Amino acid sequence: MAEAQRVDAVVVGAGAAGMMCAAMAGQRGRKVVLLEHGEQVGRKILISGGGRCNFTNLHCAPDRFLSQNPHFAKSALAQYTQQHFVELVKRHGIAFHEKTLGQLFCNGSARAIVTMLQEECARGNVQTVLRAKNARVERSGEFRVECSEGVFEAAALVVATGGLSIAKLGATGWGYDVARQFGLPVIAPHPGLVPLTLADARWANLAGVSAAVTAWVEGSSVRFPEKLLVTHRGMSGPAVLQASSYWQPETVLYVDFAPGQAVLSALPRRDANALREALRRVMPQRLAEFLAIHLQPKRWTNAALAEVEERLHKWRLEPDGTEGFEKAEVTVGGVDTRALNSRTMEARAAPGLFFIGEVVDVTGHLGGFNFQWAWSSAMACARAL
Repeated sequence: MAEAQRVDAVVVGAGAAGMMCAAMAGQRGRKVVLLEHGEQVGRKILISGGGRCNFTNLHCAPDRFLSQNPHFAKSALAQYTQQHFVELVKRHGIAFHEKTLGQLFCNGSARAIVTMLQEECARGNVQTVLRAKNARVERSGEFRVECSEGVFEAAALVVATGGLSIAKLGATGWGYDVARQFGLPVIAPHPGLVPLTLADARWANLAGVSAAVTAWVEGSSVRFPEKLLVTHRGMSGPAVLQASSYWQPETVLYVDFAPGQAVLSALPRRDANALREALRRVMPQRLAEFLAIHLQPKRWTNAALAEVEERLHKWRLEPDGTEGFEKAEVTVGGVDTRALNSRTMEARAAPGLFFIGEVVDVTGHLGGFNFQWAWSSAMACARAL
């Protein structure tokens, strides 16, 4: 049997949550090894936000997160807030700006955030091991992690391996397998923040059209007033990506194509041309032409116009699927939060075993919330190591 290197904590996964946790635990005096099966650290950070990393959101709050237990994220988010992370970014001299809706982006490359985390790991004397493939976990008193780059033993094991989204960056279900190995339940993962597909081919003719809308999913009270983008396969854009995290097969997607506007309240005439002109005033021309055709009533009565206005503000779409984990920005579902301590992220039934970041059943809205969950859950764990 290979001789093991003894450390205080093994952190598996060198993404946002893993690097943050390893760094802060190391700075608390813990001897930490950070294992990454890929060739480099922080790969998902590097491509995020169009390469500028939307690293948090000024309006971060528990209601911006989806989970089977909507209260679970409160403790970690309160312990380490968006302002705490902003202070860290400032200390490293990283220039940033608010784009829209509280979203904070680097002025330059997302590489600055990865470099910051690497420097924080160095401050904590963290040992980072790349290309640590085929990791296997056993426990006999302490955790024993065997991988292609060696064997490590520790009293604490932190799983920060992310979800299934963006498989080309090396995403796997390893973290879920470890959870099941130690008897923790896993909420079935599915793609989140992902384009939705439509069987209705008529929409494909509008591919490339973007409009300001409000979108929501049948049965959900959460509304998303942002942009919609028509694609060759269906719908995308921030409003639809947001709603997709709440979408389930055979669920209806509703779209308000003229939020806050009474489009037909002052038609100069009651005919198809007047309807088309009214729609053109509040949305792109191609979309206006399309909706005018499908909204045109058989009779131009008050009741018919009221029905047209209602359909405009609650257009019914029936997606037949998503574009899958290849296009998903995040994974919805994961390690069941009922099995974890919300203050420390430790498994209740397996002391010393922690799960942080995307591998947990906590999914943020679009706009920096998922990164904040990574930072907050990582810090909650690091303080408990």
